[in-house]
Amino acid sequence: MKVTIKLFATLRTGRGKILKKEYPEGTIIRDIIEDLNIYEKDVAILLKNGISTKMDNEPADGDTLSIFPPIGGG
Repeated sequence: MKVTIKLFATLRTGRGKILKKEYPEGTIIRDIIEDLNIYEKDVAILLKNGISTKMDNEPADGDTLSIFPPIGGG
């Protein structure tokens, strides 16, 4: 299945902004996060096609994942 992955803020460093990757059927979002060398603790907001989702959700062919890190500031 083909998945589009949009990374935001610090998660883009060394990875890029928009990735198009192919994964086998049965892959869950946690597997994709690991494939991108992102720690789960570094994921604050996770969206599938613009809707909040969980790490154990299985994306479908053509889905878009948006991954945001925790927001800092002051």
